[in-house]
Amino acid sequence: MRLLDRLIAGLLKGPVEALVADQVAKLKLDALYGYRWHGDRSRLHLPDSAIVNNALFNMSGGEITIGEYAFFGHDVAVLTGTHDIEKFGRERQLGFPGSGRDVVIGDGVWLASHVLVLGPVTIGEHAVVAGGSLVREDVEPYTVVAGRPAKVIKTLTGRA
Repeated sequence: MRLLDRLIAGLLKGPVEALVADQVAKLKLDALYGYRWHGDRSRLHLPDSAIVNNALFNMSGGEITIGEYAFFGHDVAVLTGTHDIEKFGRERQLGFPGSGRDVVIGDGVWLASHVLVLGPVTIGEHAVVAGGSLVREDVEPYTVVAGRPAKVIKTLTGRA
């Protein structure tokens, strides 16, 4: 690096770092509040009223639709993808269905932290999925489920 280049880089380093830090603070770029996705982002239907924190959405095998006012704890994963266990090597890696494994999460659903949802599945409106649960089957509206796999533990009677 030439002397002039090193001098300019040294002079700009502090101000540039300060500007970047200021913009990160303004935009509230926080890993705990930014979701991630794999697959075609247009297959994720997420209303502005939903709170998803740092969820992971995998749309490689279908669509994911989230209802109004649904909310997620931290580290929730919603997966439409799967692989064929009867295939091996590269064929297993690349062989997955591109559709038919949709996930629908209804209005007002609460998925607590560390929930794993495997499509195809529908979670009915205002259902609650307890922390750490594995959802592999449909969940009826106004139902509380827990466990791995998730099982019904309560029906909510105070419907809105």
